[in-house]
Amino acid sequence: MAREQLTVRGIVQGVGFRPFVFRLAREQALSGWIRNDGEGVTMELQGGHAELDGFAERLLAERPPLARIDQVLRQPLAEQAGAQGFAILESAAGGGHAAIGADSCVCDACLAELFNPANRRYRYPFINCTDCGPRYTLVERLPYDRAQTSMAAFAQCPSCLAEYRDPLHRRFHAEPNACPHCGPGLALYDVNGPVAGDAVAETVKRLQRGEIVAIKGLGGFHLACDARDASAVARLRQRKAREEKPLAIMAANPASLAGLAGLSERSERLLRSPQRPIVLLPKTDVCDAELAGAAPDVAWLGAMLPYTPLHYLLFHEAAGRPAGMDWLAEAQPLLLVMTSANPHGEPLITRNEDARALLPELADAVLEHNRDIVTRCDDSVLRVGCHGHAQFLRRGRGYTPCAIGLSRGGPSVLALGAHLKNTLCLTRGNEAFLSQHIGDLDRVANCRALEAAAEHLQTLLATRPAFIAHDLHPDYYSSRLGRELAERLRLPALAVQHHHAHIAAILAEQQCDDAVLGLALDGVGLGDDGGAWGGELLLVDGAHFQRLGHLATLALPGGDRAAREPWRMAAAALHSWGDDAVIASRFPGEPAARQLANWLNQGKAQTRTSSLGRLFDAAAALLGIAERASFEAQAAMRLEGLAERRGLPAKPPRLHSIDASNTLDLSPLLRRLAEGMAPADGAALFHACLIEALADWAAQAARRHGLRRVACGGGCLQNAILARGLHAALGRRGLSMLQARLAPAGDGGLALGQAWVAQRHFNP
Repeated sequence: MAREQLTVRGIVQGVGFRPFVFRLAREQALSGWIRNDGEGVTMELQGGHAELDGFAERLLAERPPLARIDQVLRQPLAEQAGAQGFAILESAAGGGHAAIGADSCVCDACLAELFNPANRRYRYPFINCTDCGPRYTLVERLPYDRAQTSMAAFAQCPSCLAEYRDPLHRRFHAEPNACPHCGPGLALYDVNGPVAGDAVAETVKRLQRGEIVAIKGLGGFHLACDARDASAVARLRQRKAREEKPLAIMAANPASLAGLAGLSERSERLLRSPQRPIVLLPKTDVCDAELAGAAPDVAWLGAMLPYTPLHYLLFHEAAGRPAGMDWLAEAQPLLLVMTSANPHGEPLITRNEDARALLPELADAVLEHNRDIVTRCDDSVLRVGCHGHAQFLRRGRGYTPCAIGLSRGGPSVLALGAHLKNTLCLTRGNEAFLSQHIGDLDRVANCRALEAAAEHLQTLLATRPAFIAHDLHPDYYSSRLGRELAERLRLPALAVQHHHAHIAAILAEQQCDDAVLGLALDGVGLGDDGGAWGGELLLVDGAHFQRLGHLATLALPGGDRAAREPWRMAAAALHSWGDDAVIASRFPGEPAARQLANWLNQGKAQTRTSSLGRLFDAAAALLGIAERASFEAQAAMRLEGLAERRGLPAKPPRLHSIDASNTLDLSPLLRRLAEGMAPADGAALFHACLIEALADWAAQAARRHGLRRVACGGGCLQNAILARGLHAALGRRGLSMLQARLAPAGDGGLALGQAWVAQRHFNP
């Protein structure tokens, strides 16, 4: 006989780990106990040596589907005489290694009960078990116990409590466990107050007659309407002031998307995954006609499947309430627009009273429930990238707050992220916890949301930072907050250059500690020289970087206004080769064109930029694709969409030059576009020539510095054509490409890079 203590770290709370261990210990004839604590879970086991070894092997091989085991520590103990049975003890506080799992979609076992008329949870919108349901969005602190979640307000009925206490039941210690008798309930409101009748049935009726309904999900409210109703979609856009930005679609199953979007095996796996993200799928030729206004002028449709029982009930109601689950394998006609419910630019709404305040300006009705959302969390957005891996455009529900493993540990760093698409990052040992998407920090409410997210993540992880990291730009709110926190907490702070952080984020998730070349390609970031960088060739070695080269600069007429008015960048390009005289005639619809041409011609002091994002804008405007943009990167997305449909030329001409100072000049390419060609042909040519130019640029530097790996990051790498084209072009030159996989390539992953740089700066 022997006795030992096992400490298991990872995602082992709220995922059915204790009942799994209980059953496993019984099968291995072991006595002892297990409990949640600040380390994760701790257990003591006593039995034969072979049985203990078998337990340890099976612990890893047979863990619950939502669990993640990062470390198992085994320590021998003195044998206890007379030890019998196995118990699950009350949770203990303390420690600093516990983690909470992300929210997960409702599992098949719960769905089978949801659609079984004989089951006591038939059509209950909050059905869940230890294998599914909310986690991160309802927990306030660890250990993960019901009393520390928003379910604390709901006392379990005797039937639910019996399941909750039964170690052999799949709802054993399922903290959100509930039923119609004791759990949360639904309510539908319109401008006249509560709506009588079945809330789900009434909601579906309203959606089918063209109304817009705010629907409460796991991490916030969605605005929903019938995606096939063009007038309803147009009205939603008008109310939300979202003129052209693509809207996400929810379908009952992949079969319901047939004919509208292309589904690969990998993209369908992503759609069906427990995380249930929005997945960008290539649109078919009929998509825009069938879903008018959903995703105009782009090549991709953002689609997701239901992930809460309530979502499934909406489709179930529309299908006529069939018994069983067979209907879920059949195409369903109902498709719903599901976009975040918030006033333009504000954070996602989470409170019922705030959702009702949307009536009638944004929504015609509100479908709410009385389970509080503790943590706001937007849907994640992914696409299938090179070689079939998932590429994040936005990291949120389903993936937050799962840790990203680092190559080494060190004191904790709190990194405050970027100004746009903000996220923050908190490190703990050799793990980095990237927050959910917070948004652009040009609104006070988003700034407050950043502060709240920083405090909540520290509380949840029981970790306080030793260092602060923020962007180099002193006027970003995230930078100001970083400096204020550092001063208040008396901590050292580090300002990290924007493009250094982009490359560092890739090295962090790839656990790469070697020096690499970096192609940092985005819209804008403050450079060390005070300039507006955005097309940078860097040599990155831990906390240090060297700017080896950059794109030839263009004037930035109007500063930030140029990003909203791409014609300005086209004017700057025309000016760069002396065609000021044609600017006004080229853009007759722009009243400021003549004045801008004169201003450029007079050579007045002007900001210049090396931004690749602004070159995309210039190309789109020169081709007549987009002279103005209603949302960030719209011109680039239109350019990408046309090129995707057209296909790239196999052997593009060389339309770039690299001078002795390692400046990459793409003006020959822009000049070719300005000479006139079909927009689709020009979009394809631009992408093909750009890819070859960037690969030549990197290869030349690689030979000079003896490096073989190129990390490619920044918002421009969220362009699928550019990402896969660079991967192939660098490969043809004998170089390997590192790119973002676990975090967005754009500003949504910047905090991870800031934290990684700060770790190495303060703890070399």
